[in-house]
Amino acid sequence: MNEAKLSDGTRVFCLRSQEALVLDSHVEGYLQHGIDIEEGDIIFDVGANIGIFGARAFQRFKNLRVFAFEPIPDIHKVLSANAQRFGGKAYHALNCGLSNEAGELNFTYYPNAPALSTAHGSDWEKNPNEFKEAVAGSLRTAPMWYARFIPRFLSGFIARRLRANSQEVRCPLRTVSEIIDEHELPRIDLLKIDCEGAELAVLQGIRAEHWAGIRKAVIEVHDIDGRLETIQNLLKQHGFTHIVAEKEAGFEKTSMTNLFAHR
Repeated sequence: MNEAKLSDGTRVFCLRSQEALVLDSHVEGYLQHGIDIEEGDIIFDVGANIGIFGARAFQRFKNLRVFAFEPIPDIHKVLSANAQRFGGKAYHALNCGLSNEAGELNFTYYPNAPALSTAHGSDWEKNPNEFKEAVAGSLRTAPMWYARFIPRFLSGFIARRLRANSQEVRCPLRTVSEIIDEHELPRIDLLKIDCEGAELAVLQGIRAEHWAGIRKAVIEVHDIDGRLETIQNLLKQHGFTHIVAEKEAGFEKTSMTNLFAHR
């Protein structure tokens, strides 16, 4: 486990310092189009990685309860350390993924790029250039100044390197509703989902009686086989009246779209 110093001097635990900087640069991007955090909120961070989003939330707001989900054991160890540093007992770091039912699933862990670890690697394979375009977009918008000077033609080489030495890891799965029941939660003020292709399954794990208690959601959607429209319709069905779909800068040529939804 390493440490990284973020742009404002905050020190966080990490696996790779450059990745920590990139994760931190995305935090504000989740908080737009009516998505915000207030004191006393209950937050679910699905696909939390090392927990930068929760760490920043605890720095700015009081009396939060954050439930962060990370299935990959090596990444979860770092998440747990950051949870203890920034939120203590109010920052719950759970070593599991969320899905439409409890069980287990094989995940692909990329040690060279932990944030890209996924149980849905086939999503990238449906478009062979997708991963390369995502890498190119990341380089153009990275917080490290030198990344922007890396020639675009190297994107394919970097993409292959990031996915090298991958490991298959068997991880537990639970559902949103299981966690709500277990902790007797009255609501979820913000449901943040960024879990590399499992976003629809996560939403399908919410029982009907729990939907009304979810106030806001921000979801990264891999729009494959009509998934974006399916999720938009699901949110409308459950009472979300303000829904914005937006491509993140640098990712216009990929299937990834961010959804912002509130009531």
